Amino acid sequence: MLTRTENILILISVMIGAMLFMTALNRIWPQEKRREHNDLIGWQLGILGTTYAVILGFMLYTVWTTFCDAELNADLEANALRNVYRLAEGLPPSQRALLEKQSRAYADAVLNEDWPAMAQDRIPDESHVINQAMWRTLMSVKTATQSEITAEDHALFELASLTEHRRTRLLQSAYRLPTIFWCVLIVGGAVTIISASMFGSINVKLHSLQVFCFSLLITLVLLAIADVNLPFRGWVHVSKFAFIRARQNMNEPE
Repeated sequence: MLTRTENILILISVMIGAMLFMTALNRIWPQEKRREHNDLIGWQLGILGTTYAVILGFMLYTVWTTFCDAELNADLEANALRNVYRLAEGLPPSQRALLEKQSRAYADAVLNEDWPAMAQDRIPDESHVINQAMWRTLMSVKTATQSEITAEDHALFELASLTEHRRTRLLQSAYRLPTIFWCVLIVGGAVTIISASMFGSINVKLHSLQVFCFSLLITLVLLAIADVNLPFRGWVHVSKFAFIRARQNMNEPE
């Protein structure tokens, strides 16, 4: 999990490191001596750059898709919670009041307990306890009319959906790219930048600018992958706005 400040520091450090490496390389192996190997270096750099670009793009697409799935799942969970609250109106008075209270408590638990816990890489428990209580409330309904039977049936469906989305959210909060993928990304980025620096150019300043921009782009993409890789952690994370709206639309107890 990286903060915005840490992202900026890493970006600056990488850019300085790339420029220092190129300066040292020019002293150890001058541009004039490298030009005779440009055909070989350019051919290898073309293949290496293309391969790494494909890997980088695929990884970015994967983590962004996972992030969007986590955001959609949170919205669906909030929608299911709101539906349970609305369907409670068709239940007998005792179960209705209790289920509405539990629905509000669930929203409060998600906002005040779940999101902070997931941001710290912990598994929240409060919403799980409330979810179990909601099941007990619905299963205790002794239906007497057809409308109550219908309301209970729909409420059970929405509660099952709520439970499923909560479990999915917890799994998504623990998701991260395997270490081997990070090794491929980091090593591949370093090798690509080194290869670009080895090219022998007549215009040293232009070559330095190209390596700088190349390093900047690779570092920014890697930082984006690192930030989006953890959907509920860091300064780029899944919003809890859906639960805020759901809580606002629930009537406060009289």
